[in-house]
Amino acid sequence: MYDTAIIGSGPAGLSAALNLKLHNKDIIWFGSAQLSDKVEKSEKIANYPGLGMISGTELNHRFAEQMAQMDLTLTDRMVTMILPMEESFQLLAENEIYEARTLLLAIGAVTAKGFPGEQEFLGRGVSYCATCDGFLYKGKTIAVYCQDRRYEHEVEYLAELAEKVYLYMPYKDSELNLPNVERLQMPIKEVRGGMKVTELQLTDGTTVSIDGLFCLRNAVAPGTLLPGLSMDGPHITVNRQMETNLPGCFAAGDCTGRPYQIAKAVGEGNVAAHSILAYLSR
Repeated sequence: MYDTAIIGSGPAGLSAALNLKLHNKDIIWFGSAQLSDKVEKSEKIANYPGLGMISGTELNHRFAEQMAQMDLTLTDRMVTMILPMEESFQLLAENEIYEARTLLLAIGAVTAKGFPGEQEFLGRGVSYCATCDGFLYKGKTIAVYCQDRRYEHEVEYLAELAEKVYLYMPYKDSELNLPNVERLQMPIKEVRGGMKVTELQLTDGTTVSIDGLFCLRNAVAPGTLLPGLSMDGPHITVNRQMETNLPGCFAAGDCTGRPYQIAKAVGEGNVAAHSILAYLSR
């Protein structure tokens, strides 16, 4: 049982992790070992106090140096489901269960709303975790939406299980080439079915018959990740203490709304950490 589980390795997650570490809390921190892709791609950052003009690559490098100094480590696993318990939270990450007394969502601005029908068929043919649910589709026909190259190993795993895989990637230059994998040339428009998923409609109007769909994205929409979480459009609803509507659950950074600024995310991560400390002390 951890004191806190942090999801997200951007500035908000780092700020909270640093503060909780300084207070000797036992944390597990989920996120990419490459830290924030948004920060990394920032050509110049001019409004972070004390650093002057700095590139996103350099700022991420400084973040990584500070993590090493503080002996902070990241668990590079994708959290696909969170279950609120009476006095804790259970997190599912690549077929492993973790438990923490408090939770901080620092997952950034999740812009992808998912495909029409995706939410309705979650658990009825739609999955976000290849290692969790892949065995259910042994010898069957599935579709995979792979958002990023970092998930191509999961596509390979699914191809070993399924008889046929329809694959759509929104990026180019993939070298993935497997005999039972057919690349879809048109994007997915809608997920359809009855009691379970039966087909995909593509943007050109054609349909593909499937037994299941795996959506491998960099983030799961907050409301899908944690059922019962109060949302304001695409953003998580919080108060000034960064508390959500669920006791013990906090949120910070871009996922709580504009402005999408590094300085704002760092400040909210700090506030969330101190709110978590107060919650744990009670």
